[in-house]
Amino acid sequence: MSAATVDADDAYCDALLRRDDRDRWLACLFAPPAVRRHWHALYAFNLEVARIREVVSEPLLGEIRLQWWCEALEGTRTEDVQANPVAAALLRLFAQNPALSCSLALKLLDARIFDLYDDPMPTVAALEAYAIATSASLFRLAAGCLDAGALERLGATIDHAGIAYALTGLLRALPWHAARGQLYIPLEMLDAHGVAPHVFGAGHMTPAIEAVLADMRGLAHRHLAAAYAGLRGVDSSAAAFLPLSLCAPYLRLMEKPGFDPFMQPIALPQWRRQWILWRAARRLR
Repeated sequence: MSAATVDADDAYCDALLRRDDRDRWLACLFAPPAVRRHWHALYAFNLEVARIREVVSEPLLGEIRLQWWCEALEGTRTEDVQANPVAAALLRLFAQNPALSCSLALKLLDARIFDLYDDPMPTVAALEAYAIATSASLFRLAAGCLDAGALERLGATIDHAGIAYALTGLLRALPWHAARGQLYIPLEMLDAHGVAPHVFGAGHMTPAIEAVLADMRGLAHRHLAAAYAGLRGVDSSAAAFLPLSLCAPYLRLMEKPGFDPFMQPIALPQWRRQWILWRAARRLR
């Protein structure tokens, strides 16, 4: 494969990430250039599969797309993989990092089937398992690009990081998910406050909904604290966890008195995100 083709694939992933996942794109700026292109491929892959529901007309078509990615990773589909810049870049990531297993990406794809349907998330344990399979798998692969040994050393710490990041993201995306009839908040949390899943679709904040969201934020905070405790003293792969530094600021926005997620976007200006990431990167040195 020519260097021009490789560069074109990398440029495509870079542009995709910059447009649609600016937080991770900004975090990638602090990675060594050789690793940065792998992170771009990894996060672009996550974007492609995370938005499958938005581009298909029915779940079965979404499952077919997920199966395409599975076959691409397993090497059973070769004729059209190289024509897909994200798939081509992702396969290079695994080819150039033989210590990394594509089983983590396959695990992510399997978990993403849940996104295609409106089935409720039954329990907190199920939500955490979903977050580990999706978000924590990305952290594992990103960390492995820097230091493959980190996967074994960090273990549960990566799970905590993935859950904290996933919960923060799901809380930010609550209005969009609720509008299309999808809810990631576990039924057992809803039941504890007497909230029916369908009330989120109305887009109106109530004291009971606020109590449920407070429980979700509390869960995110606990996993975030556990992640930071486990990352203390980590150096070789710590940069992979820079996106985690944005979780606490987002959660604090949601905790402001009178905040209504259905009416107010949960967003930070880019300059502040860059500053938070820069400070976090400085602490890693």
